[in-house]
Amino acid sequence: MKTKNKMMISVALALALPVTAAYAADPDLIVFDWAGFEDENLIKGYVEKHGQLPTYAFFGDDDEAFQKVASGFRADVAHPCSQMVSKYRDAGLIEPWDTSRIPNFGEIAPRFLNSSIFKDDTGVWYIPTDYAYTATAWNTADVPAEDVASLQVFHNPKYAGRISLPDNTDDVWALSLLATGVTDWTNVTEEQFQAAAAWLRVAHENVVAYWADPSELSQLMAGGQVQIAWSWNDSIALMREEGFPVGFQRQATEGSSSWFCGYVNFKDSPGSEDKAYDFINAWLDHGSARGLLDGFGYAHANDAAMANIPSEDLVAADVSPIDTILLAQTPISSTMRDRMLEEFEKIKAGF
Repeated sequence: MKTKNKMMISVALALALPVTAAYAADPDLIVFDWAGFEDENLIKGYVEKHGQLPTYAFFGDDDEAFQKVASGFRADVAHPCSQMVSKYRDAGLIEPWDTSRIPNFGEIAPRFLNSSIFKDDTGVWYIPTDYAYTATAWNTADVPAEDVASLQVFHNPKYAGRISLPDNTDDVWALSLLATGVTDWTNVTEEQFQAAAAWLRVAHENVVAYWADPSELSQLMAGGQVQIAWSWNDSIALMREEGFPVGFQRQATEGSSSWFCGYVNFKDSPGSEDKAYDFINAWLDHGSARGLLDGFGYAHANDAAMANIPSEDLVAADVSPIDTILLAQTPISSTMRDRMLEEFEKIKAGF
């Protein structure tokens, strides 16, 4: 699809250029987003009203995005995943959304707002928009399905040098915690932390590359360097579009991980507040759900919008409900997440 091809090009640009490099369009709204999300199919209402896309600046991961904003980069809205919202709040960088200006706010599934970090007596600080899974991708032509029935496949010496993990703190810790029996990361004990870190160190020995974006992983697998990976849905969608034989094991013995992302509204933003609301309203339009599924392989946080999509399409995209253990990547304390980030960097460096 054109949107996926554009996503691959945008990712390459985001990795090659500084954060100030942007997809320039409407100068009155700067959206700080994941590379590839400058997709008209996600915000048709905005484009119809204003005649062009907003201006986009891109980031490659959540930690990078926060550091850029905390260091002074200015935008109007940004697209962090849920576990990062507390850092933006604690740093005083964002302000609540006025939900009276968001007609479809009530259609967002309540499970995505079930945190005082997102919604409290001071207001609504976060508008969830998209969700999917992190699970095991495998080359179905070379790897038997029984080999990926457990997350311990990442320790299997048979696949040494043929494994890829995400260069992403949240996803690798979701994997290692699940693999060591933890299904709720909101209250990880010291013993659980050390066990997960030890597991990840062993897995690191089998890793040939840490992937930074979906297109990179799809290229690693299509080129034969990688046979098994811990992956998002969009990598799977990219590979299937190219006819690559890939499976997505969301029901491993130990489970898989779910995550969701959404938009925050920056305090003292440089652009138009009215256009920020036009943008988020376009995102919550029902048509956005189809664009999100077709372009990225993700599901929409607006349950009413998702109800318009046939169930067989959700199954085909691997975003249908599953009856398995799920570690939800919900907010955790900033102290614990910083510790996870520091430990992951040590592990990647071989310590």
